[in-house]
Amino acid sequence: MSKSKPTKPKPTPPPATPTPREAVRNAKLEDLDQNRENGHGQFLTSNQGLRVNDDQNSLKAGDRGPTLLEDFLFREKMTHFDHERIPERVVHARGVAAHGYFEAYDNNAPLTRAAFLQPGVKTPLFTRFSTVAGSRGSTDLARDVRGFAVKFYTEEGVFDLVGNNMPVFFIQDAIKFPDFVHAVKPEPHNEIPQAASAHDTFWDFISITPESMHMIMWVMSDRAIPRSLRMMEGFGVHTFRLIDAAGKSRFVKFHWKPLLGVHSVVWEEAQQISGKDPDFHRRDLWNCIEMGAYPEWELGVQVVEEEDEMKFDFDLLDPTKLIPEDLVPVQPLGKMVLNRNVDNYFAETEQVAFHLGHVVPGIDFSNDPLLQGRLFSYTDTQLKRLGGPNFHEIPINRSVAPIHNGQRDGHMRQAINKGQTSYSPNLLNDNFPKQATKAEGGFASYPERVEGHKVRARSKSFGDHYSQARLFWNSQTAAEQMHIVKALRFELGHVMQESVRSRMLILLAQVSDDLAARVAEGLGMPVPSAEGVQLNLNVGADTDPAPYQSGPAKADTGRDSALSMAADAKANAGKDGIKTRHVAILATDGADVAAIADLMKALMDQGAQTAIVATHLGAIKGENGQQMLVNGTFQSTASVLYDAVYVAGGAASVARLKTDADAVRFVNEAYRHCKPIAASAEGIELLKAAAYPGATDILGAEGVVTSSEPPVAKLATEFMAAIAQHRFWNRELKAMPA
Repeated sequence: MSKSKPTKPKPTPPPATPTPREAVRNAKLEDLDQNRENGHGQFLTSNQGLRVNDDQNSLKAGDRGPTLLEDFLFREKMTHFDHERIPERVVHARGVAAHGYFEAYDNNAPLTRAAFLQPGVKTPLFTRFSTVAGSRGSTDLARDVRGFAVKFYTEEGVFDLVGNNMPVFFIQDAIKFPDFVHAVKPEPHNEIPQAASAHDTFWDFISITPESMHMIMWVMSDRAIPRSLRMMEGFGVHTFRLIDAAGKSRFVKFHWKPLLGVHSVVWEEAQQISGKDPDFHRRDLWNCIEMGAYPEWELGVQVVEEEDEMKFDFDLLDPTKLIPEDLVPVQPLGKMVLNRNVDNYFAETEQVAFHLGHVVPGIDFSNDPLLQGRLFSYTDTQLKRLGGPNFHEIPINRSVAPIHNGQRDGHMRQAINKGQTSYSPNLLNDNFPKQATKAEGGFASYPERVEGHKVRARSKSFGDHYSQARLFWNSQTAAEQMHIVKALRFELGHVMQESVRSRMLILLAQVSDDLAARVAEGLGMPVPSAEGVQLNLNVGADTDPAPYQSGPAKADTGRDSALSMAADAKANAGKDGIKTRHVAILATDGADVAAIADLMKALMDQGAQTAIVATHLGAIKGENGQQMLVNGTFQSTASVLYDAVYVAGGAASVARLKTDADAVRFVNEAYRHCKPIAASAEGIELLKAAAYPGATDILGAEGVVTSSEPPVAKLATEFMAAIAQHRFWNRELKAMPA
């Protein structure tokens, strides 16, 4: 028998030399790596590297004597602890962030010279999501705007795209920003309420600021209570400029479109989630990244040629207005993927500093007065919050592009600058660092021609405050309109001053008579007449009020399909299947464990996450002695934390669940909240038990899938199709709304 020749191992190919752009892409990770520290397996040391022998007892004069002042280890440890906290952000205090990358598509060169938007370029980035009004300790599910800020570490420097999950804002001029924030924050005399706008000062401000009405429609809609940060849009809010290689400028609006679609929870769910898991959004983002289900968004722009700037019946510079996507579609520029969680919340998420003024060649500003004011505010804020002018040297903020200038010293300076000169021009260092020409990549502001008198005034083109609010209302489905009505009833129901409620009803009537009448009904008030009522007090004695006062909304504003979350969800249902959807499986001892296993496999094969919810922890025992681990109980979890519910068969299991009030409520709430529900065999009996007075037959409702037999392929297929639809809002219109 012949011996086979031993296989010669193949030589390991040498690592490929990274291209310059690949090197830039890797530079940020390397920069952060050198600042990471892991104490596992290491000796405990002081901040100076001294190994510590005893960190549990301070130095005393005798074991019961006084602590000695010479205990430098105690003083170092306690001093650092006493200074651990920095001022939290005035707004956007509660946030969560992740690392990722952006990959540009191949169609952007005609729009901009920005290097990170050229074909195929991958750029590292850091994205922070946040609520606006609440403090760091508030809930994720407050009815609020969500911040959506992205820091691109480009080869030309840092570009910060600082936006929200809504495309418009409350005010038109930045000088009013302190007033708006003071109004929405807890009232100063008692610091109540936290992370909520349902109080007198906020609605008093809104009731005399009609320019806020468009934004109010967004905040009172389901946009303000997203299902997940991974399932919400992002917007640059302001109008920016993209500038191509030839120097031609175009106006643009930035959009982030989530690949998972745009989804929300209902207000009742949001309130319950705030009690069950106030970290719901943070936990969801963290867990999905850890399990490899990386969140993805497409970045796109609406493009308006300079010569078309004035062709709309609204002003592009007005931050309370959007460009309807039916008029100007969004052109995709590339895709963002978030694929790595932070290593230290404070060092990264809390210390990251965003700034609208961080731009790169090929991107510039418009004359939006809110944008212009924010360009000052961000720098001023970081100086206070991060201790001084060197916040750009904190690792999470550092550019991957080389930094060379004459700026020196200041609190917490980290760069060690060599050389004799720190000024320009100079001859002692041959005038280095030198200025860059445009051809060498130097940034030059777009040479827009501007002329005019110095005035404190507002353009009359900013004057229509109601037409786009009406457009938003008209674009919503019946269920979404009902949610807006209920949100306004909730908010204004917490307003103590009847005069404030009356003024708000007048403003709502300018948007829609139907909207105002439905809200007024819930408040037990008539809709007052607007005749002779002053709706804005922000005018001076010598100021023509016309630019501030809005005329009536256009009679027919039409509709824009992109403004409806429900329409978007229906149009995109099933495009990404059921990836990352959370499915609760209700079962206890005596359940059909084999059937559960089959369904779980089918769901997880499509990217869904499953959890067994039972009457007890540990494991449930099946009909034939099999066992299955339990993930939660009816006391430790709730239906509001899941996207869909399945009730397993098994006579003994269902008999026990039918007598458990929490199990019955679990199904009841899932039905009320319009979620997909499935049941097989005896599990159908729990659905019947969960019906409530006035409800239509649960078994015959949309999104409810049943089978008299154990789960088979057909049931699984139908259930997954229902989960892909997300919600079945018609249930609310036919039965008891959530």
